[in-house]
Amino acid sequence: MKIGFDAKRAFNNAAGLGNFSRNSISALAKHYPDDRYFLFHPGIKKPLFVAPKSSVEIKPKNIWWRSLKNVWRSLHIARLVGEAKLDVYHGLSHELPIRIGNTGVKTIVTIHDLIYIRYPEYYKKFDRKIYDRKCRYACEKANTIHAVSEQTKRDLMTFLSVPEEKIQVIYQSINPVFFKRSEISVKQQLRKKYQLPKKFILSVGTVEPRKNLLGLLEAMVLTKTYMPLVVVGKLTDYHHKVQKFIEADLNRLQVYFLPRIQDEELAVLYQMAEVMVYPSRFEGFGLPVAEAQASGCPVITSNISSMPEAGGDAAMYINPEKHEEIGKALKTLLTDQVFRKTLIAKGKVNAQRFTPEIFANQFKILYNNLLNDR
Repeated sequence: MKIGFDAKRAFNNAAGLGNFSRNSISALAKHYPDDRYFLFHPGIKKPLFVAPKSSVEIKPKNIWWRSLKNVWRSLHIARLVGEAKLDVYHGLSHELPIRIGNTGVKTIVTIHDLIYIRYPEYYKKFDRKIYDRKCRYACEKANTIHAVSEQTKRDLMTFLSVPEEKIQVIYQSINPVFFKRSEISVKQQLRKKYQLPKKFILSVGTVEPRKNLLGLLEAMVLTKTYMPLVVVGKLTDYHHKVQKFIEADLNRLQVYFLPRIQDEELAVLYQMAEVMVYPSRFEGFGLPVAEAQASGCPVITSNISSMPEAGGDAAMYINPEKHEEIGKALKTLLTDQVFRKTLIAKGKVNAQRFTPEIFANQFKILYNNLLNDR
């Protein structure tokens, strides 16, 4: 089978959609090496992804297209897909090339969330219009829509009136590094590299309002939980508001920001942390919940949107808007060792639902069904 991917995020994006794209391509290439994979991307000087051996990278060739990469991605890929005579083309992040329907190639688009519709205040007006146009076009033209959660499926049906039968839910896969145990020496090296304390709470995700880092900090202050906090994620303007809150607490809050680390280091951090807290207000899936569980780290997360889908029966759930509730959950996990061990054991079992092998098998079935539905 010849499968094409919109691989821009795999090569260009450090987290989020980039992780999903890298994990997806790698899982399929590993478990189905006899298939051929065509990775369409505009190119980057320092790519974040090494293409699998069974794949071919397709990038702009002449100066014209290299200078208009976004136009190349929107307007020219369809022609290249047709010339390559692919069986399936998969848009991994909310969009498909214009005129892809004219190629006769079966198409899938992955929709991660519709947060731009649910929470428009988090986006600039121009960006919302672009997202909406691309997303609606992709959902209309795709033969099948892949939703990363039941939550996203419901949103597609509610906000975009997508027929239920057109949507297939397949959960994301976890990078295999999160299932591996690290040596004590590796942990010691990482602790020294970032000057981290012996014990710490971990929070993972872009430092933006939706991730609710301020809610976590307020919870820690309310319950006087002054264990150091390590925050892994890209910084935004919201960081300034967070920093003011930290400074106003008379230096009792100790917060370490690590905006740029690789999955290999994040896996070790999960194993070192006392608990990972993910009090997000909304997620399409909430991959850090499953990553932490795979790594043997107990999880506190929100009881809304897709977080319970990711955490299963193996997380401690809280209302993200009730800060004292977050604080009490922290106190419980930091003091009740029996409960903590139970949650860790359950987490490791739950994480097995998101292995690359299961993910690849589900997508292989989906691709086969698409081709058989002529």
